[in-house]
Amino acid sequence: MKLKIPFAAVLAVLALVVAMSAQVPDTPAGRQFSAWLDAFNSGDRAALLKYLEANNPARAADIDREMGFRAQTGGFDFRKAEESTPARFTCIVQERKSDQFARLSIEVEAVAPNHILRLELRPVARAAEFPAPRMSQRDALAALRAKLEKDTAADQFSGAMLVAKDGKPVFIAAYGLSDREKKIANEAGTQFRMGSMNKMFTAVAVLQLVQAGKIRLTDPLGAYLTDYPNKDVASKVTIHHLLTHTGGTGDFFGPEFNAHRLELRTLQDYVGLYGKRGLKFEPGSRWEYSNYGFLLLGVIVEKVSGQNYYDYAQDHIFKPVGMTSTASLPENVAVPKRSVGYMKSDNGDKWERNTDTLPWRGTSAGGGYSTVEDMLRFANALQDHKLLDARHMELLTTGKVDAPNGGKYAYGFFDRSIGGVRCFGHGGGAPGMNGELEICPSSATVIAVFANIDPPAAQREADFIGIRLPEK
Repeated sequence: MKLKIPFAAVLAVLALVVAMSAQVPDTPAGRQFSAWLDAFNSGDRAALLKYLEANNPARAADIDREMGFRAQTGGFDFRKAEESTPARFTCIVQERKSDQFARLSIEVEAVAPNHILRLELRPVARAAEFPAPRMSQRDALAALRAKLEKDTAADQFSGAMLVAKDGKPVFIAAYGLSDREKKIANEAGTQFRMGSMNKMFTAVAVLQLVQAGKIRLTDPLGAYLTDYPNKDVASKVTIHHLLTHTGGTGDFFGPEFNAHRLELRTLQDYVGLYGKRGLKFEPGSRWEYSNYGFLLLGVIVEKVSGQNYYDYAQDHIFKPVGMTSTASLPENVAVPKRSVGYMKSDNGDKWERNTDTLPWRGTSAGGGYSTVEDMLRFANALQDHKLLDARHMELLTTGKVDAPNGGKYAYGFFDRSIGGVRCFGHGGGAPGMNGELEICPSSATVIAVFANIDPPAAQREADFIGIRLPEK
């Protein structure tokens, strides 16, 4: 005999489950989470400082950074509880200023007054239970234009944005100032520093040499850089490891870079400074973003091709597809349409030029400049197999290792879902610059956006339109 349950009762049970998942538990950890969220969301510096001093002194010591994070996010809305014990609570929250979701974990002392031991936020992909707010293309683009105008008026966006369908722009516009002192407006053709987006070009260069039979992905880097100073790195780290940030090669930004910033003029200069350094972890054991790893890929391109990295990129990537506004000329060379980058001052009350943070020249790890129109040319060329054949294009862009943003990392490209639609691309960000390229084959959509202010100015606009455009 089958037990028949009324449909209304089923709905009631489901509603109860949803309600329970949307409640903060009445536990020490849950109460501390609620108190922190109230103080953080208030935007009141004195209130947040008072709370942190009493409950999390380590964060109180950096109150300016906390307030900067509050201004950036607009606060958070609690969306779903995940795990709960008296001393630990994990939940999903959403930024108020964007569509970004995050996993928040809080751990408190087991005894009163239950001081916070750990509070951590990590971005996560939008879960299926929170569906993307899809619109018609016309409505989505109208919403995008309104958002860009609002964000520009609030001094939260300055840059250019392009959305393409079937390879052709359906939206292109620029906002804010390229040079605030001279009152020069941004244009669609303004050249913006792209930060780590340059890694896409480096990965394409390597895969072109793989396609030509000149590089093997399984080879250690020492097979090409035979005089590399650290023999452990040279023998253990493969091309595949470098392309996927799994080589343990670390970063080059930090005190040493700051001390030698203007002396590092060639890719080999970086090897001279960092080449004796050992591994951070056993290659292949985990993922950790490595600018130095992509610097080494540029050195390998130079060694194998016989050209310096910049000439190779011009001859084999930019020129063949008409990317006439993309390059990596040194910062002391005048580039008429290159925007000035502006970063917030330490106390967050004014914009300052980012000049003193910039490398002498961009590298194979990032730092070149481009336009949104050139990025569309690059995206179209990839999809039309003008830079790589179909097999190597798939190898380039298909995710291989888990990445922190909820997607996977391929070779110089993130492979992720935006509101249920698969896209691949790469972002770039540093003080005074932010950019994003998303190529979404199933919806025949390309999104390119640059900003000449701090992250996540460009990323937020890309995510906003990415989850609102039609899936097909």
